[in-house]
Amino acid sequence: MELSEIRSQLDNVDAQLLDLFLQRMSLIDKVADIKKRDPAKPLYDPAREREILMKIREKAGNEYGDSAHQLFRMVLELSRARQAAQLIPATSVAARVAAMCAHEQSVFPQSGRVAVSGVEGSHAGAAADRLFPKGNIIFMDGFAAVVHAVQAGLCQFGILPVENSVQGSVRQVYDLLREPDICIVRSVRLLIRHVLLTQKDAQLSDLKTVYTHEQAAGQCSRFLQSIGVDVIPCVSTAHAAQRAAEAQDKSVAAIAGEACAKLYGLSVLTDDIQNESNNDTRFLCITKGASCYAGADRMSILVNCANSPGALYQMIAKISALGINMCKLESMPIPGTNFSYRFYMDLECNLHQDGVLGLLCEMERSCDSFTLLGNYTEMIG
Repeated sequence: MELSEIRSQLDNVDAQLLDLFLQRMSLIDKVADIKKRDPAKPLYDPAREREILMKIREKAGNEYGDSAHQLFRMVLELSRARQAAQLIPATSVAARVAAMCAHEQSVFPQSGRVAVSGVEGSHAGAAADRLFPKGNIIFMDGFAAVVHAVQAGLCQFGILPVENSVQGSVRQVYDLLREPDICIVRSVRLLIRHVLLTQKDAQLSDLKTVYTHEQAAGQCSRFLQSIGVDVIPCVSTAHAAQRAAEAQDKSVAAIAGEACAKLYGLSVLTDDIQNESNNDTRFLCITKGASCYAGADRMSILVNCANSPGALYQMIAKISALGINMCKLESMPIPGTNFSYRFYMDLECNLHQDGVLGLLCEMERSCDSFTLLGNYTEMIG
């Protein structure tokens, strides 16, 4: 048989598969109609799905059993996603989405009271300036203080660093995002450039102590190892520059942003100190209550899925079934447990997008815990 003949037969088989798939989805719509009339009927029947997959594997035999199992598992996920999009239960995430949509605004503000961790000259302060060019920046002592200032209504917005392209995620911030009544409404990604700041007449050979933030120390680890100094962690790089200036000692330096040199009367001794040139940090902008702005294309969620085989796969399959790109997935140990994990996800989608609300409700139903953190736009630079 020639290749052209085989391809012709494959085309015919594909056409039949498509016709059967469309028939199945039409039947799924009828199932959804029945479940709408009888809310007691569950969306997900794991026993029935296991029975279907077992029969499929047995019928396909040893040679094609695994492949057939994967194919029909995806068909079942697509069917469930189709039902979920039509069956929107009265869940907490549905209520949160409704509140976010009700408070949706068309234009992101340029002003407001903005809580930022650190002191003048911090990278978080630069992120706040980028997001709020007319904002009133209030500096706080630590990330938790930023969140609490927003929760208490002392500030309308808060800025938190969440991820660096070299050092990875800021785990403390992920935990803080679970605080009640916090919502992400924007993010910004900035290129971070660290420099070594010293007293005006200091030399590299004079240095014994360097103040900096632990993330900056990691991003400049090779340089720090090469000069053999004691590294003292600070709450922010700007705070490190402030402490180095107050010391008035040639043996004390700081790793911070170049803007801190003028602010604190220091000199840039060297600027080629980063491990990597592409050193970007993402900052999140949070506010109190459920809120979002038009044009949002990134969604952040936190989930705990069951510690059982295939649980994470099933959750990801629900997302894939809607053609949604998952641009970030990170696991974090849950305090007080042995090897149980919470997952942080960033999805490229919008609350108004077809099927998204059904997906969120289904994920909330099937996960041990579920938190919608926000739907927002990310700015670059």
